[in-house]
Amino acid sequence: MDRASTANHRLLSVHNHIAPVSRRAEGIVVVLPRGGTVTAHTTTADVRGEVTELRLNNRPFLVYRSVPSVVLSLPLSAVGTPYEGATDHIPKNTLLEISPPLDANGLPISKAISVADVWAGVYALFTLYRTNEHIPIRLIAIPNADEVHQYLLQAGLGRLSRSSKTPELADKTIFLSRAAFWQGAGTTGYHDRGWLPSSAPSTFPSLPSFTRSELVIASHPLRPPRPRGGEVLYRRYCAAVGQTLEFIAFDLGADEVSTHLATFHRWHNDERVNNAWGERGCLEKHRKYIEGVLADPGVLPIMMSWDGELMGYAEIVWVKENHVAQYIPADIHVGDWDRGLHVLVGEEKFLGGGRSAVWLRSLVHFGFLADPRTGLVIGEPKESNAAMAKVAVSAGFHVHTTIDFPYKRSVLIINPRERFFEKCQLY
Repeated sequence: MDRASTANHRLLSVHNHIAPVSRRAEGIVVVLPRGGTVTAHTTTADVRGEVTELRLNNRPFLVYRSVPSVVLSLPLSAVGTPYEGATDHIPKNTLLEISPPLDANGLPISKAISVADVWAGVYALFTLYRTNEHIPIRLIAIPNADEVHQYLLQAGLGRLSRSSKTPELADKTIFLSRAAFWQGAGTTGYHDRGWLPSSAPSTFPSLPSFTRSELVIASHPLRPPRPRGGEVLYRRYCAAVGQTLEFIAFDLGADEVSTHLATFHRWHNDERVNNAWGERGCLEKHRKYIEGVLADPGVLPIMMSWDGELMGYAEIVWVKENHVAQYIPADIHVGDWDRGLHVLVGEEKFLGGGRSAVWLRSLVHFGFLADPRTGLVIGEPKESNAAMAKVAVSAGFHVHTTIDFPYKRSVLIINPRERFFEKCQLY
């Protein structure tokens, strides 16, 4: 990475930490999952508001202009009630006008915007305005405005106001939804720029299956086939740290020792990791451990990396056929597609600096994206691991109770889908 790019990463990281709502934007905003960099370039504000040009690989593709005189909210719960038009507790946000790139005179160029570029633009907006639940937009001078309008509404990325008190909003202003965007709205079936590179269908059919082992007897749905070792399952540029996070299916290798296995072996012989996992041992012990995990259709082992450098390991389990299911209290309903997490950071240099909350949010994000039927993501870190519990709360979990396994006392942490997408900030 050259010095200019490094400087852009650092500036954006600082910007993301100090500015709850972006006003000016310069430099890298997002790196798209399959490549391509979106940058933002804000010009001097004119009488109609501040103008920012978005470029994809230095190609201008979209312009947005804030209109400070128009501040809107989407009071969904008030529509049809005496409070309609009188609410002041619903967050209000400045309207953004969306148009094609501008010519030398500051006028929109008559140029259609592809659906894939629209999504890239929405991605940039929710990175820059990451605290907004909704971003009100209007399409200006876009030749294929009807296509863009239909895409945003049909995909669920945006919605119209239903208020009879503000008829000027009807069919003109679209409220982009942060929760819908991060749930993957507008990706599958529209273009290939989403965070899940796999072309496999997102919803596996629900068919009966059973698990019988020393620890578990359970009925549950048949689980999807395991991805190929080495397959990238999730890729997301994390603006908060200026790097791309990847989750890769564990590659055990065949006859030779794979990079994943060698790294896994090295990590578990580190005192810090061994204190948490207790799996210190020889290479053959760790090969057999992974072979056992790979033989269990209820567990998905993955390696995590920052910009291609391996940093951690995780096991994503289906809760129904995992031993933790027997310890979950009766007031928590575990669904057929709910998931659990076991994680470790192997490289010490990737500890701290806010990274843990970023990758943990991303693991939860992947779990919810991988199957829309997943309603909960559950964890059970040691009760003594106060740092992990604190990170989990910042990632949308709450501590529900304490549970005692034969080998440790844990806190049961739970992250419901709705709360995660409404409250958790992915950037």
